[in-house]
Amino acid sequence: MEKPGPEEFSGWFDSILREAELYDYGRYPVKGVGVWMPYGFALRKNILEIIRKHLDSTGHEEILLPLLIPEDLLVKEEEHIRGFRDEVYWVTHGGVEELDVKYALRPTSETSISLMESYWLSSYKQLPKKYYQIVSVFRYETKATRAMIRLREVTSFKEAHTAHASFEDAERQVFEAVEIYKRIFDELGIPYMVHKRPDWDKFAGALYSIAFDTILPDGRALQIGTVHHLGQAFSKAIDVKVQLKDEKNDYVWQTSYGLSDRVIASVIAIHGDKRGLVLPFKVAPIQVILVPIPGKSEDATERVYSYVRTLESGLKECNLRVKTDWREDVTPGRKFYEWEQKGVPLRLEVGTRELVGNELIVARRDTLTKTKVSKDRLCEELYALGRDYDESLYKRAWEWFKDRYAKVESIEEARQIISSRRGIVELPWCGRDTCGQELERAIEAKVLGSPLERPKWIEGKSCPICCLAAVTAIRLAKTY
Repeated sequence: MEKPGPEEFSGWFDSILREAELYDYGRYPVKGVGVWMPYGFALRKNILEIIRKHLDSTGHEEILLPLLIPEDLLVKEEEHIRGFRDEVYWVTHGGVEELDVKYALRPTSETSISLMESYWLSSYKQLPKKYYQIVSVFRYETKATRAMIRLREVTSFKEAHTAHASFEDAERQVFEAVEIYKRIFDELGIPYMVHKRPDWDKFAGALYSIAFDTILPDGRALQIGTVHHLGQAFSKAIDVKVQLKDEKNDYVWQTSYGLSDRVIASVIAIHGDKRGLVLPFKVAPIQVILVPIPGKSEDATERVYSYVRTLESGLKECNLRVKTDWREDVTPGRKFYEWEQKGVPLRLEVGTRELVGNELIVARRDTLTKTKVSKDRLCEELYALGRDYDESLYKRAWEWFKDRYAKVESIEEARQIISSRRGIVELPWCGRDTCGQELERAIEAKVLGSPLERPKWIEGKSCPICCLAAVTAIRLAKTY
């Protein structure tokens, strides 16, 4: 399996979205938006269900907040709105009449949920409270837009919002969110690094932010998830108070954390190869494709077709997502190529030879190899193959990722790695913002953040800018 090279990736990604009929981007007459096609929408649905599963099982409750946010509500948290002001879409008219109050199309919902919590919450006994929604958000992105990666309408934005009685409980929630995200990305086979964002680039209004980054085939890092400890900034601005156990009233402590279409983009980009998509078995819209091979006579062909119908019915009964390609005007070879391009994990080719004996041949999309399975235990063996298939994707993705992460001590070595093969570089750091920002300029890369725990490898090392003793490490990469 050969990945698209760094120079090929951009064109490969766009062509795969189009040719695999996932996502139509650039033809709708609004810049920075795309249209989910049926096959892509099914993939999106399966990925979002995994996200929902992990949130629901940890006590999160799904809600739906309004799309419109009044300007006077959005601007209540000053630092927050300063961070988003240049990205907000404003609704200024209702029909031909100018509105008295402008409405923002939500860029995110911290102010909206805080307003509702001021009505819903009154006692520490109701806490902690964990809400989430999966919705569209709108941001007037001024950089070059990119299908699924840098959008003006983000259509698959999962934002969670939680409320707590203390700083410590909110911090506990931050790290629960980190663990939830690890489980989601592990299930999808997406490799990642977790780090604390630098103070100069944290979420607007947060005490601190934690981010997950992966690496795409062009060597650029892509931020795929964020978790924020919001402190009491929004609850103070919007007056969200509860009575505590000691009967004193205090503002709630809040967190928020988000995922977006970038998770789906990562599944496509990280697992794909030059032939097209390679979708994880767990989320593939079609897990098994059946391709009937016509016989040399009409009677032989009908016997094959009858057997395939029986196979399809049986596989559906054991809850496999299965489809049969009945097209008669397309050769079997062409069908194989098209379903490989769509990333279907397993392919069963059924001809007259498969009517006898107790075995069928299954082609795997990940390794492009074929293996035999028992007819008597077909469902069981296909599920086992699916599990092995997903484990294979996971291991391969992590091996590739680790090969593009380097610990270095000098600016020169970091610059050479970033300029030649990109990926993520990690250097010793004194922890001062001025040195971190100088490293960005010197290496010509963006600071992603620092490890959540002090790394052992920096012991005795010095910051390459000021030569003071390193207190942590700093990670940099070319980014989207």
